[in-house]
Amino acid sequence: QVQLAESGGGLVQAGGSLRLSCVASGRTVSIYAMGWFRQAPGKEREPVANINWRGDSTYYEDSVKGRFTISRDNAKNTVYLQMNSLKPEDTAVYYCAQGRTFYNYRDSQEYIYWGQGTQVTVSS
Repeated sequence: QVQLAESGGGLVQAGGSLRLSCVASGRTVSIYAMGWFRQAPGKEREPVANINWRGDSTYYEDSVKGRFTISRDNAKNTVYLQMNSLKPEDTAVYYCAQGRTFYNYRDSQEYIYWGQGTQVTVSS
């Protein structure tokens, strides 16, 4: 079984940047897709971005496209989410998750292991 640990969240002003990291332990995640999701207070969890096992296929929700970048370093068993031009509406707990397969599906049901999340707060 794999454990996922997110880090890098915090409080930032609108227009600022944060880089989230998700380190996997217990076994390699290099052959699996990885995804980032977020959940704001009072809202359902929503997808943010995902990446296939090789890192050559990515997907972004329209709300973050052009501002966020997902990447992975399989040698480090780590996935990243670079977040630029942050907006107050980006405020949420951000979760990383490991997919069932190598393919980067959008649906959260296709992700089977989840981290505990890291809080991102963007002030206006």
